[in-house]
Amino acid sequence: MLRRTARGLAYLLPSVLLGPVAFFWALAGTLVSALLSITYLGPPVFLPITWLTRLIAGLERRRAGWLLGARIESPYETVGARNPWTRGRAIARQAATWRDLSWLVLMFPLGAGIGFVGSLVAVITTATVLAPVWLWSVPNPNLPPVPYWLFNSVPGRFVLTVIGLLLAPVAAWLVRRLSMLQATIAGRLLGPGPRQRLEDRATELANTRRRVIDAQAAELQRIERDLHDGAQARIVAAGMTLALTDRRLRLAGLEDEDPARAGVQTARRQLDDALEELRRLVRGIYPPILTDRGLSAALTALAGDAPIPVLIRADETGKVPPAVESAAYFVVAEALANATKHSEATECSVVVLRTEDALSVEVRDDGRGGADPAGSGLDGLRRRVEALDGTMIVTSPPGGPTVLLTEFPCAS
Repeated sequence: MLRRTARGLAYLLPSVLLGPVAFFWALAGTLVSALLSITYLGPPVFLPITWLTRLIAGLERRRAGWLLGARIESPYETVGARNPWTRGRAIARQAATWRDLSWLVLMFPLGAGIGFVGSLVAVITTATVLAPVWLWSVPNPNLPPVPYWLFNSVPGRFVLTVIGLLLAPVAAWLVRRLSMLQATIAGRLLGPGPRQRLEDRATELANTRRRVIDAQAAELQRIERDLHDGAQARIVAAGMTLALTDRRLRLAGLEDEDPARAGVQTARRQLDDALEELRRLVRGIYPPILTDRGLSAALTALAGDAPIPVLIRADETGKVPPAVESAAYFVVAEALANATKHSEATECSVVVLRTEDALSVEVRDDGRGGADPAGSGLDGLRRRVEALDGTMIVTSPPGGPTVLLTEFPCAS
């Protein structure tokens, strides 16, 4: 109890001085900012004013956090602009800037008032307990009888000590409550607000989801490599062994109708079918060409396998996250498959553009149109795109053309 009371008193005492200083600084800063806001110098001058305001608010955050026993997080958003005008306007739009100013204004009536009351209670209680030590030095013969006896006699001073000791728990409780009240209000105003906490939580969840998606893409790449270098290689080796066995049987004089050769040839065909199915599975998991040659080359190869002419326009995309690269590839693959099977298109075009923070993919065909965006194929693509915070827009009026436009966030 003594430790908590001492901490509360140590928090309240500086507030008596900090309250007026903070209030007059808030008043002066607001006045200067308001006068200059209508001029060209408003935003640049607002920067040093805000810097000092945040310095005072940061000190108060540390003091309140020390008393509360929990760190109060900084609520400020990062401003990347270096231009003082742009930076000043961006800081002025932050809610935390005005919450700091509100606290500085409240510091005078709240901090100074509570600090003065708490300090006064502590001083009076301490002086009462220590009455025998100092009260003899200030005799007052003009007091009424009872106060005269308490203040001017040795037994009366010890009675004051007993009274002070009895009131000390009440005074300590009051000091702790007042200090916690002020620190709690400071934490509410100077810490992140509800909106900032929601934004921080959303950012944290987005980063977590991005890490999960990247880990999933890396795991799919690992599975693709294992299948390609492991199971596929063994199937190819088994096929070569059967081919050599078939050759030896033929050299030994066995005809194709011989049961032994027929069995070997059947096994070879089954292995070839299994190898083709495995290759389709690997391409469906993560096309190896994406890892080996990148998105542009993979789309070019995809266009080469299409039964209709496909024009690919894809500049160098640079480094793209594996999950985004894979999703873009499968969007094009599904769009080309739909154009071939359903829209009776005679040609398609694929345009891939990479900007500083996004990758856009547009697939256009000259088919009959009428594609249903809520269909199972397009709906599955949309879910895959939206899982990466991307967007997908399908435009397919009757008579065509059908345009599928997707955009993925892809910051450099």
